[in-house]
Amino acid sequence: MSKDLTGFPADAAGTGVHAPGRDNGRVVAPGARRCAMNGFDAASAAAPDNGISREDAETAEAAERLRNGRWGYRMAKRAFDIVFSIVVLVGLSWLYLIIAIAIKLDDPKGPVIFAQTRVGKDGREFRMYKFRSMVADAEARLAELLARNEKTGPVFKLHDDPRVTRVGRVLRKVSLDELPQFVNVLKGDLSVVGPRPALPKEVAEYTPKQRQRLLAKQGLTCFWQVQPNRDDITFDEWVELDLRYIRECGVATDLKLIVQTVGCVLTAQGN
Repeated sequence: MSKDLTGFPADAAGTGVHAPGRDNGRVVAPGARRCAMNGFDAASAAAPDNGISREDAETAEAAERLRNGRWGYRMAKRAFDIVFSIVVLVGLSWLYLIIAIAIKLDDPKGPVIFAQTRVGKDGREFRMYKFRSMVADAEARLAELLARNEKTGPVFKLHDDPRVTRVGRVLRKVSLDELPQFVNVLKGDLSVVGPRPALPKEVAEYTPKQRQRLLAKQGLTCFWQVQPNRDDITFDEWVELDLRYIRECGVATDLKLIVQTVGCVLTAQGN
């Protein structure tokens, strides 16, 4: 059974409490209840003078609508995910083979595919796949590099990471190391568009606001990925972009982000 980092059993976190209820005599909106399951206090989210921002409340309500409504969009999004991932996996199978050979020739010690546990919607863990772009012992060497972290918050980013292989550097530049994640999209772990999945140890350090990014299915690309200055964006700004997606997601938004992502790949804006 998949794990749930919200603190609730996986089945409870998946269904949630959908009907409006009461908390200490006050009516609590369903979005506020979902907010509570991801680190917010439901009653506080419903109160007008509670310190919870309007944007946080709007994010929770938007996530609840995605969970219990917007059937047309949800069906269209899943259908697109399935068709698009099949087209990529079949149509670019020759590229997958070339990349696999290049990885093995460059660094034959490790596997071609790197599988790592990530956290998806509602805190569920799953195995995410990537083309290996680092040396085989990259995870063991992480501790010696933590002091050089260039990103704020719980994430680790290092522009000139010495663990990246020669082929890996090229793959990352054009974002081709992410191609195996279309298998995750086909399986339903990810969507093409959605907040990027984080590591369990990163999620463990999230603030209640940051945990809101787990309210939607995680994806391959989102607003942060298409920012021209994304390497200079703080983690809190990254989270704000993810929460913006939850509030604004729709067919037009998704298609726009996909087109922008293709542009980023073609112009080698990856790092």
